[in-house]
Amino acid sequence: MREFARSGPAFRQLSRHGEVDWHDWASAAAALERELAGAADLDRRVHHLYLPVLWFCLAGARRAARRPFVVGLQAPQGAGKTTLSKHVLALLPSLGLTGLSVSVDDFYLTREEQVRLAAANPGNPYLEHRGYPGTHDVALGERTLAELRALGAGATTRVPVYDKSQHGGRGDRAPAAEWREIAGPVDVVILEGWMLGFEPVPEATITDARLVHSNRALAAYDRWHRLLDAFVVLRAIDPRFVLKWRVEAEDAMKAKGLPGLSREDIEDYVRRFLPAYDLWAGRAPARFADEQTFVVGLDEQRRAV
Repeated sequence: MREFARSGPAFRQLSRHGEVDWHDWASAAAALERELAGAADLDRRVHHLYLPVLWFCLAGARRAARRPFVVGLQAPQGAGKTTLSKHVLALLPSLGLTGLSVSVDDFYLTREEQVRLAAANPGNPYLEHRGYPGTHDVALGERTLAELRALGAGATTRVPVYDKSQHGGRGDRAPAAEWREIAGPVDVVILEGWMLGFEPVPEATITDARLVHSNRALAAYDRWHRLLDAFVVLRAIDPRFVLKWRVEAEDAMKAKGLPGLSREDIEDYVRRFLPAYDLWAGRAPARFADEQTFVVGLDEQRRAV
């Protein structure tokens, strides 16, 4: 097991963060194998992706010590970022820690605000619906992250909830009474999102003028980045994988009986995002040093490569 783990493409990055406790690694691996029994490429997922990210978070939590360690997770739509977060967080208690995840989706504009944004930018497919930079309430996200970062024992805060099933799958922010209440202490906070960490590029490099609005909007998201301690990037080695992944994720949601977009609508929705991956994806914000970042490439089957 140890040699198999060490052979993984992600493991080498852990050398920056101290020695691995192989007894704890084996215990965590056994728990994941029970939880994911029957999954494809189980050994690779456990030892080359889930556990390396877990140990990266553990190292950060030890450094943060007296407050939550807040890590950003950028991954393409449908790549499995929510699943990864779920399994990492589920393992923390066995290692003496607690954690929670927050999605950038929680900070989308309300449906009413999104409709106004689209009306103010007629003909711009990137602002017609939620998703792109510029369709979030940056101030709400900043306030929420700051409160989570300062959350101590005995303190509480509330995290917004976005309901994607509303308005025929177009979504809306849930009423404040339905927001999540979080009680401290918390050791690890994972903020995940497909466009988290994107930064503006020179406008001369943008061939589609309709993307300029979102490119300019990205500057404001640094207010989120400066509240993060570290960054994990799951990078699709081919952006075309994203369409397949997102369709699969939408189909899985509908299979559970939840409302969702039609196959035609979701393919149209995702194709609007492909230009964003070419411009901005696959890297952490420049403010993060190498020792604060963890980057893993994913193949078409979402395996670490």
